[in-house]
Amino acid sequence: MIPIRLILAACLFLVPVSALSEGFHGFDPETYDGLPLPPDSLQAMAAEASQHSPPKNGENLVFGFANLQRDISFGIKVEKSIERNAEAAGIELLIADNRLDGPTALANAESFARRQVDFCIEFQTDVNFGPAIMQHFNRKQIGVVAIDIPMPGATYFGANNPRSGFMGGSYLAQAAKVRFGDRALAEGYFVVGELPQSGAIPAMRTEGQIAGFLASLPGFPPERIIRIDTKNTLQYSFQQMSNALGRIPQGAPILITAINDQSVSGMLRAVQQQGRGADALVVGKGADELETMVAEENFIASVAYFPERYGNYLIPLSLMRLAGHDVSLAVTVNHVMISPANICQFYPEYECQGERGFDYVFPQEAFVEHLATLKDKPELAGYEQLIPDH
Repeated sequence: MIPIRLILAACLFLVPVSALSEGFHGFDPETYDGLPLPPDSLQAMAAEASQHSPPKNGENLVFGFANLQRDISFGIKVEKSIERNAEAAGIELLIADNRLDGPTALANAESFARRQVDFCIEFQTDVNFGPAIMQHFNRKQIGVVAIDIPMPGATYFGANNPRSGFMGGSYLAQAAKVRFGDRALAEGYFVVGELPQSGAIPAMRTEGQIAGFLASLPGFPPERIIRIDTKNTLQYSFQQMSNALGRIPQGAPILITAINDQSVSGMLRAVQQQGRGADALVVGKGADELETMVAEENFIASVAYFPERYGNYLIPLSLMRLAGHDVSLAVTVNHVMISPANICQFYPEYECQGERGFDYVFPQEAFVEHLATLKDKPELAGYEQLIPDH
């Protein structure tokens, strides 16, 4: 069997990489701020796409969207944003639920291919199913944008995993030094919730969390770094964190981060259930569990991914592909740190609360050094487009 990374590498070299056109009806993925585009622009994009790639049903463009899971916060926000943009562009949207499951994602892809959608947006979690999913679309010559988990031949859209991870880890370490003082280094335990099933790309996020943490808290003992599998769910994260707490002495600072907000929420609940909530400090990923962050004193911040804006990128990107324009192999989100102190700047429906308590500094020099180590890792061969330059 050919390794997945080699398949992806081959496909990356087959796809032309050229300068993006000078805007696509007001959309340039390299400079776009993620704010909603006017309906007129989206409709003009759809008209150009239809002219270049006539709808297969002879009437209107039909897109498939296979969501990661339709009943989790992040998936709900992504889906709503895609629906808004598809409706504004006059695109018919078919939605399926991958339910965090590779075989289900494969069945959904087969269904979309059989129904001959004009384009597909895939959000699925199991890297091992990517090539098989793409085979269905390739047979029918259906273009694909893949969210967060790359698939061979698809345009990648989603997290800048190394940077967002490094941000979260370094923020947590700096906050821990303020909250716990010397005890953070002398007694603290750092617990990282991972997602092994999704492969090397999301692993860059969790490895970035660890690298960023160590950059801001040098000398932290590796034996006090605990990794758990979250399965991308609150429930499983709760269970695994409950088990991990047996390895952490009573009263020790418990410093928590994970692959997403769902996971850190489950991990925090496990700590609280055992009466150790006062010892915890949590930094999330995604900023999609804002109610939890605002309500929980020790959930101090999250790295924002703005899932409610994903559709603002994904529909124009898909139409750009259909219209025959060259598109970068990878388009990533601009991440920021959101805390109760600045939440109102990004989400006006929430009031800003208190002050951050310290001046966060992103360790840029250490981050560049971390990126250099990624480029030498064999498991990332073929994924060079997803490793930033700085």
